[in-house]
Amino acid sequence: MRCSIALLLTLLLVPPAFGAHRRAVAHPGSSDPPVSHVFVVVLENTNAATALQQPFLQRLMREGALLRNYHGIAHPSQPNYIAMTAGDTYGVTGDGNVNLGVRHLGDLLEEHGRSWKVYAENYKGNCSLADDGLFARRHVPFLSYQNIQKDHARCVAHVLNASALYPDLATGSFPSYALYIPNDRNNGHDTTAAFADQQMQTTFGPLLDDPRFTYGLLFVVTFDESESYDGNSIVTVCWGSRVAAGQVSNVAYDHYSLLRTIEELYATGTLGRKDAEAHPVDDVIRYETEPPPLRESHAE
Repeated sequence: MRCSIALLLTLLLVPPAFGAHRRAVAHPGSSDPPVSHVFVVVLENTNAATALQQPFLQRLMREGALLRNYHGIAHPSQPNYIAMTAGDTYGVTGDGNVNLGVRHLGDLLEEHGRSWKVYAENYKGNCSLADDGLFARRHVPFLSYQNIQKDHARCVAHVLNASALYPDLATGSFPSYALYIPNDRNNGHDTTAAFADQQMQTTFGPLLDDPRFTYGLLFVVTFDESESYDGNSIVTVCWGSRVAAGQVSNVAYDHYSLLRTIEELYATGTLGRKDAEAHPVDDVIRYETEPPPLRESHAE
């Protein structure tokens, strides 16, 4: 029997060793719960070609979907984190600490009755705004927004050490939106993509088998930027019951698209910045209601 071209490409993309992890349901169905939790993990400074070789990311691609034509917004790191949570870089061009009096995704979510949290590895908590060993403030954009900085109760409620994830799952406090920030070793910044991938397997491999984590989940792994300055092409993968498993999208997306996707899933409206111009990721994710039609200019 002759294999289809699509099947052959899938087999070439992901090694057979990961077939044992494939979910039983390959495509979303009407009985799947709507997305009630978006969990975004941001890794650091890796070219797409390198990321595609990593085993845990390959598992996510096989069970979920690869956004092949996804790009960072800028170099260096910090403008990308600002863009994916505030819809603009607001003139931030470097990695020095900034204090921005702007609206952001946290504001939108709270205004629409949605919960959100940041889980940051090695963060000492108590609304600390300082770098601390492997913790880099520039990788936690919400600490750069003045309406978080100046409201201590709000800050400590929403920006937490990563260890808080497990009691939140146990007590049913898992938020609608979570941004997970690994430390500077586990995100690949001070190590390698292979090291970061192995740490992701250790941290999230067991959670992907835990229904407290996976029910209604859209799990997204992305990178802030590419290592090279040529095109800023990065890997982004989506995983969840409403993601078409094994799909590869060639539509042009970026960090503004990811922000717009969250806005559309939760019907919050936009921040009126570049997120308003971006198109949500809608070719590999099934929404409860249809997002706006895809603009032809965004496709290859």
